Parts: sequence; C-alpha cells; structure tokens
Amino acid sequence: MKGEEMVIPHLFRCPISLDLFKDPVTLSTGQTYDRIFIEKWLSEGNATCPVTMQKLVDSSIVPNHTLRHLIHEWIVDNSEGQFEAAADDENDVSIGEFKRILESNESTLEDKILVLDKVHSLSEKLPLENSRLIEFDFFGLLFELVFEIGTKSLKFVEKALFCALKLMPFSEMESLKIILEQETKYVVFLLLFERGNISIKKSLCLVVEAISSCVDTKNLGENFGKSDKLLRGIVDLVRNKSEANEAGVRALSALSRIEKNRENIDKQGAVKGLIAYLSNVEIIEKGSLAPMAVSTIENLLLSVGSAKIAILDNCCGVKAIVKMVFRVSNHEGSESAVNCLVIICSDSKIARETAIVEGVLTQLLLLLQSQCSARIKTKARMLLKLLRTMWINEDLNNGFGVI
Repeated sequence: MKGEEMVIPHLFRCPISLDLFKDPVTLSTGQTYDRIFIEKWLSEGNATCPVTMQKLVDSSIVPNHTLRHLIHEWIVDNSEGQFEAAADDENDVSIGEFKRILESNESTLEDKILVLDKVHSLSEKLPLENSRLIEFDFFGLLFELVFEIGTKSLKFVEKALFCALKLMPFSEMESLKIILEQETKYVVFLLLFERGNISIKKSLCLVVEAISSCVDTKNLGENFGKSDKLLRGIVDLVRNKSEANEAGVRALSALSRIEKNRENIDKQGAVKGLIAYLSNVEIIEKGSLAPMAVSTIENLLLSVGSAKIAILDNCCGVKAIVKMVFRVSNHEGSESAVNCLVIICSDSKIARETAIVEGVLTQLLLLLQSQCSARIKTKARMLLKLLRTMWINEDLNNGFGVI
C-alpha cells in the first residue's frame, strides 16, 4: 500500500549494521556481511567471524552475487506500492536517454557533463529508486568513458568517477575488471592518477581499495602492487594533509592485505607515510582511520623485515604507535598497536626505551583496566612481560642487582 514502509526481510539485513545490504560479501565461514562493515572489522585487527566468532584462516571476502540479485528483485517487486508509476516511467525514459547521450559520439563533452550531474542526482536514491542505472550498467559505461577520455577532460573524469563510486556498491566488479585488464586502459588509469587533481586521485584510491578487496579482481590488485609510481603517489597522499589522505590509507590497507604486495609497498615508503598520518591525525577524531593505518603497519611488519627498520629510523615511529595502544572512546587499533610494539621491541633496546619514555607502560595499564576484549588484554600482558624481562636482563648485564 502506498506510503507504507517496506519491511526488510531478516536475510537481507547485514548482521553488523542491521540495515539492508548494499554490497553483500561472504567470508570463508559462510557468513555474509555488507562490505564496508566487514572490511572495517578486519582492518581493526579482528581475525574472527563477527557472528560465529570462528578464527579466520582465510580473511578473503567474496561478493555474494546471488543475494545481491535477490535483494534487487525484492526491491523492484515491492517498489510499486511506494512510488508513483508515472514518475518511475519518466525516470526510466530519462535514464535511457542519458545512456544514449553518454554513448553517442555526436554528443558534445558539455552535454555529457550535464548528464553526469543528473545521473549523480538519481544515484542518491539507490537502491530503492532508479534501479535502471544498475540494469543499464552505467557503472561499466562510466568507467569506459573515463579511460577513453582520459586526460583530455579532467572535469569529465572527475564527475564520472564520482558517479561511478556512487553506483559501485550496487554493481558487479566484473565490468571494471574487463576494462582494466586491457593494457591501454590500465595505462590511462596510471596516467590519471599521476596528472589528475586531488579529487580524481581520491576517487582512484577508492577504486584501488575496491579492486584489491575483491577476490574476483585480486589479480588487478597485484598489478597495482607492482607499480612503483602508483604506490609512491598513494603514499604521498597519505603523508600529506589533504582531503585524499584517508582514501590513500584505505588503498594502502587493501593493497597490503595481498601478501605479494607487501614488500614493494614497504619499499615505496608506506611505513613512513603511515607514521606521518598517525602523527598528524587526532586518534580520538570521529571517523579517523588511525586504526586502519596501524593495522596496515602490522601487516607490513609481519611480512617485511625492512618495515621494522623504517619505524626505528623514523623519529616519530615508536611514538606514533604507542599513542594507539589506549584510546578512551574505544579500542580500535589497540591490538594492532600492541602487536607492532611486540615485534619492534623484541630485539631493539632503543625501541623499548623510546616506548617507555613515550608512556607505553601507562597506556598498557589503562588498557588492562578498560573494557577491551580478553584477547587484547592477553596481548597487553605479553608486552608488559617482555618489557619487564628485557629491562631486568639489561640491568643484570650492566652489573645492577634486582631487588
């Protein structure tokens, strides 16, 4: 009945957000979550399935195309009672006309840019309205145009990428995979990242994140990890204070989850960039990606020996990680920070001394008195024990008795 709200079926709700799935993905445990929420869970250092609490041997996520299709059909079937048929018909005609204008070689670039503004406006109401944007694969079309027009019109590219990102949670990544597997299009991607404005760089970082996080496009994520110039560009965004630095953190985080990428990510200065981000950002700031940044550093430390050297050689390295050990508002990033310090301090007297000077003991004691998980407390005790044992041994070696 018109005006009534649709009751979302239980199976169509994400177990974390309890909202309608936008981009359903499935873990190795068989549980399905919305991509943005499960990626946040994993980036915070959690290694279990949120519903079953099973330990994840494989942290990869797979798009649940079947569920996405069922949700789309459910939305279409139930939308008739909510929205005027005339308005729907009018939108369908408009969307079809927009597609024709974008595809036509006779349309001017100005006309296409005007259409992008209208497409963006329509995409704001997805998924409940304007589903024709998905059915007509505007997602794939926009990326085709982005890599076809390239640097000839950065204004068009900026707007097209903005629209495509709006459509991405409801679209299949397969179309983007097919496009970027073409060498000429991949070269244009790298060129746009090099020459684009800050908004284009931000959008391309989010594309890198999506591609590197999806099992179906993992090979493309590995290709990104081989590009020195792209990685250096992302690191520069992370290090500098700009509107794109958090998109850069997201890109590095996703790329680092592909183990093959880690050595080159470190080689291109990722640790230095992430330390700069942690030093600049307020960790209590709402929406801060500090937990994701420290989790990425942990990934690099676990796989690349030179990552430890990069932290020790950085005057702010240990300090930046210590401040992540305890946070008053929540404990996101605490476990990763403690794990990082265990790795760094285990065989470095300078790291231990610096950590103690920067207040790690107080941070750990506050963490043990907080409401954090038992696992985090266990890790905190391990670090305290390590620091105490090493301190005692050093005193004995220097001829000091222990009372």
